[in-house]
Amino acid sequence: MKRIVFLFLILLTMNEANAQKQKLQKATFGMGCFWCTEAIFQRINGVVSVTSGYEGGDIPNPTYEDVCTGETNHAEVLEISFDPAKISFEELLEIFWKSHDPTTLNRQGADVGTQYRSVIFYHSEEQKQIATKYKEELNKTKAFDNPIVTAIDKASTFYVAENYHQDYFIKNGEQPYCRLVILPKMEKLEKLFKAKLKH
Repeated sequence: MKRIVFLFLILLTMNEANAQKQKLQKATFGMGCFWCTEAIFQRINGVVSVTSGYEGGDIPNPTYEDVCTGETNHAEVLEISFDPAKISFEELLEIFWKSHDPTTLNRQGADVGTQYRSVIFYHSEEQKQIATKYKEELNKTKAFDNPIVTAIDKASTFYVAENYHQDYFIKNGEQPYCRLVILPKMEKLEKLFKAKLKH
């Protein structure tokens, strides 16, 4: 009897885990160097995982060196897995807009090239409509000094970046680049989105 109950509990746990996985959704954002932006979304409550990678280019299986040439047309992106019961796509978009400059074409700060472009890769028609409407509203209300140049493109093949790019800020927080470039972004995140952060 105990064995049957034990097996039942295992099956119940597995079913709950599978149901949870099925509920998860994806969001894919390009907003400059993925070292900086990965760290931001890893802190957000409802975000289950963040993977740095490349998307939107012309060649299969690009390397970091390939993408850095700017000739493959890939963008450095984050593929975000999130629980819509805890955070909505609109809320992720709000963080996206406020965590980089969506008005500069093919650049973020000192990083210049098409690989650093501002882009939303949508995974459904609903995401496309939400992102398009949000962008139009921001431009209409002149939320930024200049027009938003963020591209809204259909999601294509996502290529996972090399291991040393994953969890970059977590592993290299003391490096000068992290302290000078990423840390100020994290401090801004704390101010703007404190209620949405993991505790």
